[in-house]
Amino acid sequence: MPLSLLPEGRHQVTNPADLCITQQLLVPWHALIWASCCVVYNYGVTEYDKGNAHGQETRNVSSETVTNLTPSISSAFFPRFSKDGKLLVFLSAKCAVDSGAHNATDSLHKINWPSDWKTDEHLDVIDVVPPVMCPGDGCFPGLYCSSMLPDPWLSNHCTIILTSAWRSTEVILLVDVLSGKVTRISPEHSDYSWSALAVNGNDVLSVSSSPIDPPQISYGHEASKEDHQTRGWVWEEVTSPLMAGSNKVPSGLLILKIPVTNPCDELSDGGQLPFEAIFVSCEDSSQKPTVLILHGGPHSTSVSSYSKSSAFLASLGFNLLVVNYRGTLGFGEEALQSLPGKVGSQDVQDCLMALDYVIKEGLIDASKVAVVGISHGGFLSTHLIGQAPDRFAVAAARNPVCNLSLMVGTTDIPDWCYAVACGTEAKHLASESPSLDHLRLFYQKSPIAHISEVKAPLLMLLGGADLRVPVSNGLQYARALRERGGDVKIMMFPEDIHEINIPRSDFESFLSIGIWFKKYLK
Repeated sequence: MPLSLLPEGRHQVTNPADLCITQQLLVPWHALIWASCCVVYNYGVTEYDKGNAHGQETRNVSSETVTNLTPSISSAFFPRFSKDGKLLVFLSAKCAVDSGAHNATDSLHKINWPSDWKTDEHLDVIDVVPPVMCPGDGCFPGLYCSSMLPDPWLSNHCTIILTSAWRSTEVILLVDVLSGKVTRISPEHSDYSWSALAVNGNDVLSVSSSPIDPPQISYGHEASKEDHQTRGWVWEEVTSPLMAGSNKVPSGLLILKIPVTNPCDELSDGGQLPFEAIFVSCEDSSQKPTVLILHGGPHSTSVSSYSKSSAFLASLGFNLLVVNYRGTLGFGEEALQSLPGKVGSQDVQDCLMALDYVIKEGLIDASKVAVVGISHGGFLSTHLIGQAPDRFAVAAARNPVCNLSLMVGTTDIPDWCYAVACGTEAKHLASESPSLDHLRLFYQKSPIAHISEVKAPLLMLLGGADLRVPVSNGLQYARALRERGGDVKIMMFPEDIHEINIPRSDFESFLSIGIWFKKYLK
């Protein structure tokens, strides 16, 4: 493993091959810190001399100990020591682990590390940034971090830089680990997404982009005290000759706030808050066709960062409406937890409310709408063409969930079926054979329950090696649709898993989607 020397004789293991199991390894003399999926451990090695029975010879003997540093918390990952070795910080997915949701709001924690690097005594886990349940309008919605920089620390040893989803954008945050104060340092009025690439002293290298504008590198630093007109952080673009001659697609970018109409009384306060949609418009948008794009998860997110597939569809002359329905990351924990048990209804209605919003605003032509999604986004796509058959001219779905009652017995994540259909309180049932009542519920919440109403031509793109949503799910739906006289085309990618991310397959799938949409949206 390649080693890079850190201050005070510590070493950091930086082999990327180890990152799938260990997010960061730090070796302080004879101690090693690593994180498994849910626990941070300390691995210690102590050397001592051992003599023989007559005391004439000695030899070195190593004693190895492994200590669980986080027994009080159900999840811990991305451990990072401060450069002075006084603090160990890590993220936790406690909300997800405890609720059964496959993703949820993160929290940040710290351990005050002993100066002698001995962990014989219990070390307290201290909350730094707890989950945000119901954020106020424009306020910090909580942490949603898919990664952490290998060295996120500023030079004061007590402040870290994080990249996190903030509603429909990705932002750069500064977190004071001592006080727990969180500050957004990427431009507040930018609808672009920003991500930190590296930290050097008190400077941050970042990248920003929109769904159709390629990433642009910027250099950030805190405004000098002498500059009285500038407050906060200053960001300067790093010019690139590669981007100078690029042809951008003429478009506009809006992040729309969609109010929840007629929320039910049982919803939490956070579940009644507006959700958002990213709208990328082409010239004369009200006369052009629109593609409704839906993310999977459902506890995932579509942020306003560059997407080659979105840029491709926009280049063909489509408006893009990317909906972050309730249950999406980045909007607070209550909004996220409002969806389990309500899939196929609440999320479907959110998509239709977003569509109604842009139609009412005169932004699109209601007669020229397509829908596309992967996984749970495919679940929603097939639901929408069944529940609102007159609203969509054409559809495409990549590895969609079409029948939960079939999926629960074939998937590698049966607990997901219970969580989304029955609510998080049913997660303990995943180890049992589904009852007849559960199978009936799974079917009722599935797109296949509405298949007789489907009118739109459907393109299905299926990964033959998908264990998450096995290919049988899509094939059953397509066969049933074809038997009813539906227009359906299947594209099979035998070597691809759930994401269909082999470069050749990814290219071919979205090229085919573009051709399919152009055929029916004239």
